[in-house]
Amino acid sequence: MKLKTGILLSAMMFLQYYIWGAWYVTMGTYMGEVLGSKGVDIGAAYSAGAIATIISPFFVGMIADKFFAAQKIMGVLHLVGAALLFYATKVDNSSFYWVILVYSLLYMPTIALSNSVAFAQMTDPGKQFPWIRVFGTLGWIVAGLIIAKLGIEKTAGTFHVAAIMSCVLGVISFILPNTPPKGAGTKTNAASILGKDAFVLLKEKSYLIFFVAAILICIPLSFYYGFANPFLNEVGLENAAGRMTLGQMSEALFILAIPFMFNKIGVKKMLIFGMSAWVLRYVCFAYGTMDASWMLYAGIILHGICYDFFFVTGYMYTEKKAGEKIKNAAQGLFTFATYGVGMFIGTWYSGFVVDQHKVGSGHNWTTIWLYPAAIAGAVLIAFIFSFREKKEISVA
Repeated sequence: MKLKTGILLSAMMFLQYYIWGAWYVTMGTYMGEVLGSKGVDIGAAYSAGAIATIISPFFVGMIADKFFAAQKIMGVLHLVGAALLFYATKVDNSSFYWVILVYSLLYMPTIALSNSVAFAQMTDPGKQFPWIRVFGTLGWIVAGLIIAKLGIEKTAGTFHVAAIMSCVLGVISFILPNTPPKGAGTKTNAASILGKDAFVLLKEKSYLIFFVAAILICIPLSFYYGFANPFLNEVGLENAAGRMTLGQMSEALFILAIPFMFNKIGVKKMLIFGMSAWVLRYVCFAYGTMDASWMLYAGIILHGICYDFFFVTGYMYTEKKAGEKIKNAAQGLFTFATYGVGMFIGTWYSGFVVDQHKVGSGHNWTTIWLYPAAIAGAVLIAFIFSFREKKEISVA
């Protein structure tokens, strides 16, 4: 891969996740502070991402992969998305959900498209892609730090920043290396896009138990994505958006240990370690205050263990179980089930719980955070006693 190509792909990945990180983390705070939204409204807005995750594979598989160069359609989607992000700041609570839903339907396909553009230029994706993808995590971190530095996390400014960067990436997309449609001339149906071939994995009890646990663990994950920033602002943590980037920093750090630990302690212990961190994180949030701010910081930093030791390990486990022939279908099914179905359930449920525990102008956050802690704990206990991997899987 040429240096110029590497720089372009790194910039693409940086901006791709900068855009998402600029508005997604603080959307709940903006809705509560500016739009006067209830918890269920905030949960619904976050469910838009889950709906888009469910729908976007059909768009990519049946349209983008067949008729258009990936970089060109990505450019168009980001330019139109920029206009929608600006428009989102002009509507009230009753219309906000619909604008975010349409935007999410445009944005989510660009994640797969950006990966396609990157992979198409690589001679050794296994070694080269992680170094390109890390710029995405860096983009998310920088977005949070800039939002905090500008002091705009409770304002429409977060959407303006994201919109400007969306315009920039939209323009840059048209000078990215050409990536012609890879599925031109082939037949594709809904069943194959959903990963129909991967359903064979669910016949194995161990994988089925893991699969169900992954869907259920997305319910507590939804509490974090939707309400961690409003919570931290409400308890008085300054520059909450900037502080929350510690979670992405820990994610980038812990991911380096995953391959080694996967081989060293095995998949079951890895997943148990990850789920245990989920319980601990929400207990920290439940009892954390400004007088015990270390618990708030611990809850944020634990995001790296929560995400890497469960989801990254889960993707690796899925790939090894599936084998070369159906690994793409298996990863697609796993993403559809977790970030689609699981997050959809979780976003709506979290909004309902938050509304049930509103007290005056604030919330009973101790009780609220004990809900995801209890759910994660129940999933953890069930997993410990039911998951049995007949043959340990290692990473080559």
